[in-house]
Amino acid sequence: MSKAVKYSLAEDQIPDHWYNIVADLPEPLPPVLHPGTGQPIGPGDLAPLFPMAIIEQEVATAREIAIPGPVRDVYRMWRPTPLYRARRLEQAIDTPAKIFYKYEGVSPSGSHKTNTAVAQAFYNREAGVARITTETGAGQWGSALAIAGSLFGIDIKVFMVRVSYDHKPYRKAFMQAYGAECVPSPSDETEAGRAILAEHPHTTGSLGIAISEAVEIAAKNDDTKYSLGSVLNHVLLHQTVIGQEALAQMEMAGAYPDVIVGCTGGGSNFAGIALPFLGQKLRGGNDVRIVACEPAACPSLTRGKYAYDFGDTGHLTPLVKMHTLGSTFIPPGFHAGGLRYHGMAPLVSHLLALDLIEARAFHQRACFEAGVQFARTEGILPAPEANHAVRGAIDEALECKKQGVSRNILFNLCGHGHFDMTAYDEYLAGNLTDRHYDQKQLDHALGALPRVGP
Repeated sequence: MSKAVKYSLAEDQIPDHWYNIVADLPEPLPPVLHPGTGQPIGPGDLAPLFPMAIIEQEVATAREIAIPGPVRDVYRMWRPTPLYRARRLEQAIDTPAKIFYKYEGVSPSGSHKTNTAVAQAFYNREAGVARITTETGAGQWGSALAIAGSLFGIDIKVFMVRVSYDHKPYRKAFMQAYGAECVPSPSDETEAGRAILAEHPHTTGSLGIAISEAVEIAAKNDDTKYSLGSVLNHVLLHQTVIGQEALAQMEMAGAYPDVIVGCTGGGSNFAGIALPFLGQKLRGGNDVRIVACEPAACPSLTRGKYAYDFGDTGHLTPLVKMHTLGSTFIPPGFHAGGLRYHGMAPLVSHLLALDLIEARAFHQRACFEAGVQFARTEGILPAPEANHAVRGAIDEALECKKQGVSRNILFNLCGHGHFDMTAYDEYLAGNLTDRHYDQKQLDHALGALPRVGP
């Protein structure tokens, strides 16, 4: 059996800045629009939801954004995260490819989400915010923000998508242990939630609905701000510590990735691993293929429309141009709850529109098969979301075997599956089924996209 290979950085090698790919884009991002006027929004339009420091990062064009000292101090709890070469997995599938993975599951919340949760909690504390509302799908983001809130003395209220709330009771307990309040969404606590329950009393919920509830409460209370765990530019920015560390670790390994793979729901962990490498490519560096892997049951990149849409079901947010399934689309209740968002990050969507990245969609049984194989060879049980990246990386390695070529494959193992054993139990019992989106519902949701422009 091959020996595991680990590439570790020293604590003083934690990045001191976040990388902003906006500075290197060949074409600028389409503007964010006010839903009422159809005109680009200004900082004042976002002020009810975010502190000004976050708003400034959302629209920043500088290539480097300094990471505040207190944020780096918290990062030292788990960063730098390790990078491994998956030699046992390579041997198991008999591939000439070299497979590397960056492991973000060592964070206190068990996923990459803590990278931005800490930053957002810090900026809110500096602005004197008493409470933050948010949403969560699988529970990774809610867990991360609960930890960050406890570290910076901010109350956290989390609206958790109902299907995940029911499937993952320990995630709720985890958030509560750190002092956060966790509410199943849709709920009767908001106008948005009550409206959905009146129309669909047995709904499994969606991230779009949960966002509406969290935004509504933040907008109505002066002491409360809203925090998002994916999609927006500042969130993707904070995650680039992953790729920056991976650049140094791949250099330690004497290899440069030919292919980078990441799972995608809203786009944050994918952006975290991919953007620093893509930035080097755009500045004349090494070429690299970048593959976004999404669930076939909620396929925004592969089946969605690139258009302006609301970020939430209740239409309380500004309009952003993204690959979307329609803000009213409610995906089926598959187990990768963190990948059940109707839209993709505008930045990731823009990269796909420019043909700078690729996208593939996978069904959940094939992803769990890959995750179990990874666990039995590499010893880490991935989160259901991360299984999409594992599946994508294995398929790339099998293609190398078919072609008889060796390539360096890098993927982001964005979190562990220790809180997701219900899903694994169902898979191992043969009860996990592949869920398919409702084409009629998708057509209806896309037909209701807001009309923008002439």
